[in-house]
Amino acid sequence: MSTEKQYFTVSVYTENNIGLLNRISAIFQRRHINVESLNTSASEIEGVSKFTILVHVSESQIKKIIGQIEKQVEVIKAYYHTEEETIYQESCIFKIKSDLLFEERQIQNIIKESNARIVTVNKEFFVLEKSGRRQEIELLYRELNAFGIMQFTRSGRIAVTKDEMKISQMLAAFQH
Repeated sequence: MSTEKQYFTVSVYTENNIGLLNRISAIFQRRHINVESLNTSASEIEGVSKFTILVHVSESQIKKIIGQIEKQVEVIKAYYHTEEETIYQESCIFKIKSDLLFEERQIQNIIKESNARIVTVNKEFFVLEKSGRRQEIELLYRELNAFGIMQFTRSGRIAVTKDEMKISQMLAAFQH
């Protein structure tokens, strides 16, 4: 078991219960582990929520954390995957003055080269959306920030596994 730190994507499936976010995050906090991102949403199974948590820890630490989550929180299943085992993205939106879109040819080139998408345009501002890897979003942020960003919002990581088993089959196996 490796003691070298690496990024792990933790997936926690739970029924929709109040207070689970606090109880799950407390497990990381007690171990002094920084959560790089945390995203919670409905899963593909009705009535079941999915927490996607990105942490930078050793393999031995992540195994202990998963054990604690399953022991201390009412979860259907918690598991972790390495970077190589997941397909993941982050999303962000930028609010930028509209005059820059029309007056700065370089902004148009940045948008095109980054595969970002203009969501809305009005006379005061335009909104740009980008999904991609963290590095892609950070690069786009640096490029646009040189012109001025009015607002910026970024999501945490969302991820799916590369394995072929459907999560509903996996969860059904653990519910019995």
